[in-house]
Amino acid sequence: MDISGSITALATPFAADGSLDLDAFGRLLDQQLAGGTQGVVVAGSTGEAHFLEHDEFERLLAFAVKHVDRRIPVIAGTGEAGTARTVATTRRAKALGADAALVVAPFYVRPTQDGLRRHFLAVADEGGLPVILYNVPSRTGCDIAPETVAQLRDHPGIIGIKEARGDTQRIQALAELIRPDFVYLSGDDGSAHQAMLAGAAGTISVVANLVPEAFRAFCDAARSGDATRTAREVARLAPLIDALNCAPNPIPVKAGLSALGLGSAALRLPLVELESGPDRAKLRETLSALAPLASAA
Repeated sequence: MDISGSITALATPFAADGSLDLDAFGRLLDQQLAGGTQGVVVAGSTGEAHFLEHDEFERLLAFAVKHVDRRIPVIAGTGEAGTARTVATTRRAKALGADAALVVAPFYVRPTQDGLRRHFLAVADEGGLPVILYNVPSRTGCDIAPETVAQLRDHPGIIGIKEARGDTQRIQALAELIRPDFVYLSGDDGSAHQAMLAGAAGTISVVANLVPEAFRAFCDAARSGDATRTAREVARLAPLIDALNCAPNPIPVKAGLSALGLGSAALRLPLVELESGPDRAKLRETLSALAPLASAA
């Protein structure tokens, strides 16, 4: 299983009544496949995983697995705040046909590094799926230290990390841990080019929901090591990435998908839609430079 390149952290479309919009989800998946996306994450943080009921998680993941039909890896977001619940969710994902589990660091509870190590080892031992660690301190309140990652990568069931810290020091520390059976994936669109030029195998991206073809070209350039070509692709994508920073993810990306005709902008509380105004106008303007907007949006 090759988990590398341009990987999209998929948004979860909702209908006007708040239910899953699987028709829009199917169109989003088709857009990703046509754009050259090399893997998808279902029910991650961008997919509003913690707002999904158990049956919705299962329906969404089963739909993606069937729709993708093994053309690219389908990675399930299975991380919970507790270890036992994370193991249970990972087992459900395995039964539904996921190829790997993206397991976020336990949020809110602020475990120690030893607690993190034991948590991920338990999920790898008992969950039944290859595990990709996911470090996003700005959301979870804890940080998986590179030294802990170095210990965890020795487990044969832990195959990589999505690292959302984009500072130069962390990028370099993670790049030093790369080996054939352990991949480093960027989780920060803004610094992804730096990570890939340093050796990261790819990026799990938010902006790729909106412009999969452009993001694939960006990843191809950075992974090739061609700094000049990468700089051109960075300049092309930077205005859109910047526009998506106007509100917490996935609020802006949902507005962008609505503008593209790929579902509504609806979210589940406590998240609310991006208001009409300068931020939404800027998002539409930057998006229109890269993709055709839906006429009715």
